[in-house]
Parts: sequence; C-alpha cells; structure tokens
Amino acid sequence: MAENDLPSHFIDLVHDAVLKSFWRKTSLLSFLRRHKISENFLATWQETETKRVFLGRLLPKLEAHAKGSLIIRQMAASLADQAKFPDLEGWEDTPQKLEAAAASVRSLRHYIESQAKKREDTKEREETKKVARERLQQTIAKRETLETLTRRLADLSKRLGTQAAGYEFQDWFYDVVGFFEITHRPPYVTGGRQIDGSLTIEGTTYLTELKFTADQADAPSVDSFLAKVNDKADNTMGIMVSMSGFSSTAIQQASGRKTPIILMDYSHVYLVLGGTWTLPEVVARLRRHASQTGQAFLAAKDFGS
Repeated sequence: MAENDLPSHFIDLVHDAVLKSFWRKTSLLSFLRRHKISENFLATWQETETKRVFLGRLLPKLEAHAKGSLIIRQMAASLADQAKFPDLEGWEDTPQKLEAAAASVRSLRHYIESQAKKREDTKEREETKKVARERLQQTIAKRETLETLTRRLADLSKRLGTQAAGYEFQDWFYDVVGFFEITHRPPYVTGGRQIDGSLTIEGTTYLTELKFTADQADAPSVDSFLAKVNDKADNTMGIMVSMSGFSSTAIQQASGRKTPIILMDYSHVYLVLGGTWTLPEVVARLRRHASQTGQAFLAAKDFGS
C-alpha cells in the first residue's frame, strides 16, 4: 500500500462518523469547510442529494487528490476528538442519535489509536533491529581486530624466548590494551627501574610486568615485581603477564593476605582474544578472586567456579 493510500475500513469509519455526528446539512458543510473542502465541490451538493450520497462522492474524490489523504486524516482526528454532539441535540430521538454517534466515534478512535500503536511498535522494532545490526557490525569489527591480534601473537610465539620477540610482545600487548580503550602508559623507567607500563581500570592503576620467555616465571621474578609495586602509592597494584605461565613457588610467592598483584598467563590472554571476556573483565575477575582468597592466580578454566 502506498504511503498516501488509506485502508477502505478507515474510509468507512470516517464516512459513518461524519454521517452520525452531523444531522443538519449546514452543520456538515461548516465541518467540511473547516477542513478545506473547496467551495466549488460543496456547491455541487444537490437539494435532493442525501448526506450519504454526497459523502460517497466526496471521499473517493479526496482519495484521488494529492493532498486528499491528509485531509481525510485531519477530518478523522477532528471526529475522534469529539466529546459532545451539539448538532444532535433537540431532536425527538436525540438519545438514539447521540448513542449512535458516540459508538461510531469510539470505533473510529479505537482504529486510530490501534494504528498509532502499531506504527509505534513497528518503529520500536525497527529501532531494535537497527541497534542489533549496529552491535553485530561492532562485534564483527572487533572480532576481525581480535583475529588480527591473534595472528600476530601466533607469529610472535614462533620466536618465544628471544629478546626481540619480548620487545615486540610489549608492543602487541599495548595494542590489545588500546583495543579495549583502557587508559595506559607504555614502558618507562623510574628510579632506575624498568617498568613495562601501566593500566588504569575502574580507578585502580596496575603496573605491568610482561614476560615472553620460554620458561615459566619464577619466584625471584615475582619478588622483583613486588618490590616495584610496593615502591609506589598505596592504591597501586600490579599485573604480571607470563605467556609460559608460573611456577608453583612463584604463585605462592605472589599470593597472600592483601596481595597487591595478580597473575595472568596464556589462558587469560586467549580468553580475551576469543572474545569471550574483555581484558577489563578478566582483570576484575582475578582481582576479585585475590580479594576473596588471597590467591594471586586463578586459571581461566576456573573462572566459572
């Protein structure tokens, strides 16, 4: 149905509401003039022609006119807004006329309201679909980026343990951080100590220690990192990322009451790259576990427990 086409049922409702709302010809003419019906057409109303026949000529003519559909809708709105029917007062059968007019207007009003609700529902569904499409596009875009980061890490892993790969891993890691739009600072030196950078998540600043070695991170590495973290402000924490994991003594050394560091290994990294968890969510889960248990490490496979 074209935009200007009106349902036949709607036309019938308007026709009936006009007939039952106006009994006198002069009242009906006044109503039609207020809705911009031309005097030339009104002049064609013959004395012997009933309201029903005249309206039967008028409404189809309006439908065929470029602006006619709008006029009919305006007429329908005016009819639906009626609370009283002054032209029906003073007749012998006024109660019957009023009842019939009120019923006709109620039917028209119900139709208009139902159509408005349908349009609103359609608009809401379209908006929901639009948002869903945008989210899907964003998800696809992120997945493509995560896939790129995954491929880069796979290439880097072929040189795991080399010094050059270690520096490239730092660049790669902060590309991941940037992907999640996390406030961060790249590697820097302070007080003669090398810091592999920092992240700020939910108001907490985390120093980072990035290890791309062939061997697991050991207890001395944890001790060294703890010294760096404890040397900073009280609200500073630390994240040690070791792609080869951690020895049991390293995990034990990092854990304890009020531990300021959390440990991440390859399982957490690939959880992020798979799109299952965001990096901030992984950090928050590890920190919550550390706060609840004093344990600095929780394997990704145990996140659900």
